Amino acid sequence: MSHWIAAPVLLPAIMGALIVLLMRNDLLLQRVFSLVASFALLAVSLALLIAASTEAPEVYRLGDWPAPFGIVLVLDRLSAMMVLLTAVLAVCVLLYTIGTNWDARGRHFHALFQFQLMGICGAFLTGDAFNLFVFFEVLLIASYGLMIHAGGKDRLRAGVQYVAFNLVGSSLFLFALAAIYSITGTLNIADLAVKAAALSEGDAALFRVAAVMLMMVFAIKGALVPLQFWLPGTYSNAPGPVAALFAVMTKIGAYSVIRFGVLVLPPSHPITGTLIADLMLPAALLTLIIGALGILGATTLSRLAAFAAVASMGTAFIAISAFTPASISAALYYIVHSTLAGAALFLIVDLVVDRRAHDSLRDALPPIAQAGLISALFMVSAIATAGMPPLSGFIGKLLVLDALRDSAALIWSVILVTSLIMIVGFARAGSTLFWKAHASAPEGDAPHHPAQALAFVAVGLLLAGLVGLTVLAGPVIDWIEGTSAGLFDTSAYINANQLPEVK
Repeated sequence: MSHWIAAPVLLPAIMGALIVLLMRNDLLLQRVFSLVASFALLAVSLALLIAASTEAPEVYRLGDWPAPFGIVLVLDRLSAMMVLLTAVLAVCVLLYTIGTNWDARGRHFHALFQFQLMGICGAFLTGDAFNLFVFFEVLLIASYGLMIHAGGKDRLRAGVQYVAFNLVGSSLFLFALAAIYSITGTLNIADLAVKAAALSEGDAALFRVAAVMLMMVFAIKGALVPLQFWLPGTYSNAPGPVAALFAVMTKIGAYSVIRFGVLVLPPSHPITGTLIADLMLPAALLTLIIGALGILGATTLSRLAAFAAVASMGTAFIAISAFTPASISAALYYIVHSTLAGAALFLIVDLVVDRRAHDSLRDALPPIAQAGLISALFMVSAIATAGMPPLSGFIGKLLVLDALRDSAALIWSVILVTSLIMIVGFARAGSTLFWKAHASAPEGDAPHHPAQALAFVAVGLLLAGLVGLTVLAGPVIDWIEGTSAGLFDTSAYINANQLPEVK
């Protein structure tokens, strides 16, 4: 499988370039080739996941330069899972985009979409910290173009804010990498795991500072308090399909924390110790609280969905902060669930906005076309996002609570109380959008709107994924537990890079 490891990066990169050079004036061709590339990415990602499930971590060396001197891509169960999740999301979002003609509202949507996939997949597969920075920048550039797709003053303002926050993160990332390289002489993640464990006391202070800066970068990407301010404005103003794709972008921050927190900066590290976990837990609890309160107080449906994304990251980071096999397993299950649920919610918001021209939760609202179907989809996504039974959100939160059962009662209290707040917030929004609008509807013809069957299929596929996570929770959790156990067996990842094992 070694050469196929590069396919999730090369496939969208090549397709994005071809679309720009040869198809920029033909929307139909762009749609066909973008769909073909996305389905091919899905097929390759599934094959990589199957291979990673039965084999040890595998390294692809670009130019055949050995680690730590060359650029490497590393396939293990975690990276394969995240790439497959990205591919599933990409296919659903692209179907929705075509079904609603969102891609016809601005130029170069499909090229930017493919470059965005390139950056996301590269970030999940890279085995080098500097190339993680490079892929961050690739997806930042593409995501900014997607963010302002179809224009508008509010969207442009939110895009500038989004870029400003991420440029701060990028600068901080470079400072952290420079400090780490000056101490260890390497940025290969596996090599860092070896050398960071053997640092002298003289390098301790600088390494702690570099480690905190690195985690701050990942906290910005993951919208962790106090660095979450960019997300509500950005996601609520982004086009619906773009916001749905962005649902996986915050997970890059969580993925990076897991990768570095387990491999390079574990709680047993002689220099950093539990510093990272001690800083992360209170920030994660505050993130969950702010997200839940944002859902309750949201004045528009798009801001409600954005704060739901904040709350989901808070829950994921609470589990990650324990850095145990059980907590990482719970976090990974919840990350998969929240990505699908968040993307579905953003697409449903777009369906409402498209039929009403706004999504206010304050004003008197007229009924919308296909209200029965959209309200049913909203209810399912709300149940999943809030963590109510019987869907996967409930299972995910149970896993988090079980993994932290020996922790302070405060953690359980925050998770349970915020879940109740989120339920009330979603119930209020649903009643305003559908029940009150229907009750106050004047007599006459029902509102008309094109059926957009492909858009409903896309949302249905995402919700079907949540049902699949619920019905197949047993085997999925077993597989994820094996993935978590593999992460904590750091020697397998290090040996794949042909580096000395940690003694």
